[in-house]
Amino acid sequence: MSQLAEIKQYCMENHEELVEFILTLCRIPAPSHFEDARAAFVLEWLYKNRAEGAYVDDAKNVILPMFDSGTGPLKVYMAHTDTVFPDTTPFEPVVKDGRIHCPAVGDDTTNLAQMLFAIRYLIKTGKRPKGNVLFVANSCEEGLGNLKGSRKVMEDFGHRVAEFTTFDGSYTTYVDHSVGSRRYEVTITTEGGHSYGAFGNRNAIHYMASLIDTLYTLKVPKEGKSTYNVGIIEGGTSVNTIAQQCKMLFEYRSDRRENLASMDAFFHKTIEAYRAMGIGVTVELVGDRPCMGDVDPAMEQKLRDRVIKAIKDHTGNVVTGTSGSTDCNIPHSMGVPAICFGGYLGAGAHTREEYIEMESLKTGMPIILQYVLDDFN
Repeated sequence: MSQLAEIKQYCMENHEELVEFILTLCRIPAPSHFEDARAAFVLEWLYKNRAEGAYVDDAKNVILPMFDSGTGPLKVYMAHTDTVFPDTTPFEPVVKDGRIHCPAVGDDTTNLAQMLFAIRYLIKTGKRPKGNVLFVANSCEEGLGNLKGSRKVMEDFGHRVAEFTTFDGSYTTYVDHSVGSRRYEVTITTEGGHSYGAFGNRNAIHYMASLIDTLYTLKVPKEGKSTYNVGIIEGGTSVNTIAQQCKMLFEYRSDRRENLASMDAFFHKTIEAYRAMGIGVTVELVGDRPCMGDVDPAMEQKLRDRVIKAIKDHTGNVVTGTSGSTDCNIPHSMGVPAICFGGYLGAGAHTREEYIEMESLKTGMPIILQYVLDDFN
């Protein structure tokens, strides 16, 4: 039996179990920084499936060295355990019309499940890597997780990491160029007071609205792609109270390091202008994702070719790459070749209406497994 036929057979035989496994993972809450329960489940599952040497590190990453000699180049495969949602109570996925509906079912629960099933296949079949391999179910990819898990992996193993792959998203494209970002929590404070008795006192909401309006006058650089956004604003006490405090979360992104620098300069210049008015403004950097570094083009192309071939072999389609912010940002910023793609079709990522197409797993699981097998004998 050819390897391709063997892969397809394994994936078909385990399809129903994979679906049930995804449903089980969906029910385990895992907000960024609070992935403990899902990490514990993954670790226990790995041990039940004879994955020796797995452990949880200080960042709540589940680490599985596979035949790692401890020296020499290391190839990393990862999928993140955290969800973009803050819920600490279990979700209840809904299976309907060939779909699994659940927040975070695709991003990144399905890809995590598929990576784990790929590991089980490697163990069952006695496959051995051609070099040193590290599998990671990592924490804190989403939002204000600020790529904590990926950072920890590169901190501990970065001097050895030769290639880095993260399973995230679908198999309609891949991310091969990292977009950097900076995220700030901005707080404005004023004296406030009663809306009638202290009328005329400064209102924090008013000044925050003015600050946001000023920030939105920024003309983004023409080269590359750059964006900015106010995602959350909150403050005030009641309808008849002049607000003493107002907060907002602001981010800007770019695929160019020089653009991030110029946008950062505009942001801080604007903040200083409001402070000069006597307004109390505090700023906290809550997220800092680096841009693409100086990666060897030939090495990056090798990863692209592997992804393109695996997807084409199982879909017949030739996909193209895109830029994005993923766990690849950290290795990319350090000059390490990295790529991101996933193993499902669906829609609604980062919304509570997210779903995946269950039938797509019969294509996506073989894609991921074939890609991983390229590093195994």
